[in-house]
Amino acid sequence: MKRLPEPELMDQPDQARAYADADFSEPNALFVDLFAAAFPDFAQGLVADLGCGPADIPVRLVDRYPRARVIAVDGAAEMLKLAAEAAARADRRRQIETLHWRIGAEPVPQRLRGAAAGIVSNSLLHHMSDAGALWRAVRDCAAPGAAVLVMDLLRPDSPEYAQSLVDLHAAGAPEILRRDFHNSLLAAYRPDEVATQLRQMELAGLKVEQVSDRHWACWGRI
Repeated sequence: MKRLPEPELMDQPDQARAYADADFSEPNALFVDLFAAAFPDFAQGLVADLGCGPADIPVRLVDRYPRARVIAVDGAAEMLKLAAEAAARADRRRQIETLHWRIGAEPVPQRLRGAAAGIVSNSLLHHMSDAGALWRAVRDCAAPGAAVLVMDLLRPDSPEYAQSLVDLHAAGAPEILRRDFHNSLLAAYRPDEVATQLRQMELAGLKVEQVSDRHWACWGRI
């Protein structure tokens, strides 16, 4: 099935709030577990979360790694408001900082350039009009030896299968989430496409694999 791009930013208040209120505990827990399994020696340092959304993953990361701190990056101001609220509710404001950055449209913030011991990103790549922009951001933010984990949706073989995944995993979700989930599946990349992107960006040391019925993950060290 041909990829059908969708808008880069989720910056409408109702859309951002729907994501903040939704239960993404399964894929977000999978994400943090994958990071821990891939990098068993990671314990502390600065982590850049590129496309943090409402910051459930940053909260989970600092719960797992109390000596880490996270700069939670997003290009959508509405998402960053919710991310700051989530950090405050979890009493993690000293460990989680929010930063507005439109990756690919604005230069890398100086405070992130070559500074991150860990770089994570969940469900951002399928929003990017230029996939290379995310991989350049990963490369530019990484300190030597940085631990990298990127996870995203996997494009199904057909719109019908995409709809079956929506019905399976978002049966009781609000319609705005069901619609966005379906559109995101259609906009997602497949592991072989991601592998090509990594070669083009000279990041062939990172490996990519399917990790669920609807996700792939890419990990390794810079």
